[in-house]
Amino acid sequence: MSADVPVTAPSPYRSVNPATGQVLAEHPTATEDQVQEALAAADAAFHDWRSRPIQERAAVAARAGELFAERTEELAAIITEEMGKPLSEAREEVQFCAEIFGYFAEQGPELAADQPITASGGGRAVIQKRPVGVLLGIMPWNYPYYQVARFAAPNLVLGNTILLKHAESCPRAALALEQLLADAGVPAGGYVNVFASHDQVADIIADPRVQGVSLTGSERAGAAVAEIAGRNLKKVVLELGGSDPYIVLDAEDPAEAARAAFATRMGNTGQACNSNKRMIVSADLYDEFVAELTRQARALTPGDPAADAPGTFAPLSSRAAAEGLAARIQEAVDAGATLHAGGRLLEGPGAYLEPAVLTGITPGTAAHHQELFGPVAVVYRVADDDEALTLANDTPYGLGGAVFSTNPERARRVAEGLECGMAAVNAAEAEGAGMPFGGVKRSGYGRELGPLGMDEFVNKRLLYVQD
Repeated sequence: MSADVPVTAPSPYRSVNPATGQVLAEHPTATEDQVQEALAAADAAFHDWRSRPIQERAAVAARAGELFAERTEELAAIITEEMGKPLSEAREEVQFCAEIFGYFAEQGPELAADQPITASGGGRAVIQKRPVGVLLGIMPWNYPYYQVARFAAPNLVLGNTILLKHAESCPRAALALEQLLADAGVPAGGYVNVFASHDQVADIIADPRVQGVSLTGSERAGAAVAEIAGRNLKKVVLELGGSDPYIVLDAEDPAEAARAAFATRMGNTGQACNSNKRMIVSADLYDEFVAELTRQARALTPGDPAADAPGTFAPLSSRAAAEGLAARIQEAVDAGATLHAGGRLLEGPGAYLEPAVLTGITPGTAAHHQELFGPVAVVYRVADDDEALTLANDTPYGLGGAVFSTNPERARRVAEGLECGMAAVNAAEAEGAGMPFGGVKRSGYGRELGPLGMDEFVNKRLLYVQD
């Protein structure tokens, strides 16, 4: 053994408080036997679960929603400690999960009902929505409950069963979810948490008992999973990165518009796929808009996310994430961008990076085409609506986009031209359990939530009866 290799390496699944650097929990990677046991349990549970009336499965989902509401404080505290989410936002995430499970409990039976269609040549025909089997979910750390809920809720109501591979940094949240769903009445094997390695994930996808995989994560992870799934003829849903445009065409109060934009950007400390990563502002508003963003960023001080005090900012998810983002900001400055505020990595074991405001990013540079995943407001100046739309679509991503104007029809015209999966007018985003979520281009494919959330991992079977 070489001298630079530790005798005892940290466990791959490791919960570390990003505010303090304190290790909260460690879990070893699953053994091969444990992976096989999980696969067998999920497959066995599927044959029972799918045979139950959908109303019974919906009742279990309804109970899960109730448990999210009942356990709000307990669940919120876990993710505040585990990934640094401000406590108020952690509570909101848990409550959103309650809404999602409640939505699919109420709407699921109707959304999955047989759909009569016109049969040529006589007879009767319906399209049936049947479950397909065991699904693998690969989920990220930035919304440890919500990302799972929007995948698990509709599929459990449909009658599929789930293996869930969570982010290595969120083992406590992963186990809390598994326990909640068991307590709600999901049968043994119906939802199984697996602390799998990357090699084990590849084997799980290839296993013939697994019928599909959903991943929320990076482009690189999505491409790797899609490649493995493609070789094994498995359905995939991918929700990947985003560099969402946030276009401000005009505003009665440019400073207030900037404050709203900054508040949106700081949500989850900027660690959201569909955050407003590119603020595109009309020239006549630009100077005042940037000045107010700068004031907002400079006014914030580091704070304990559990205290969630006004005027403070939370840490990023890890020290490594904060260091990486600081390096990306410096690269942008080295390439000609102007840093108006922040961008400094704070000393200590915590993952605090001062919220930043960047302008003058040059087209063609890395910062122009790649998302900055954290508390960084990037602002562009445009002369007119056409330039705003051209710049908005100059990205490999296509997740969401928002357009603001005192003239809603003007904003709508621009929003109609956005190349994205979700466009909003005079709102930062359209959010809700009934609103489909997903993107195009390198932001992935497939949809979660809303009516489309029950249309992905389902056998849309034709049943025809000849008269």
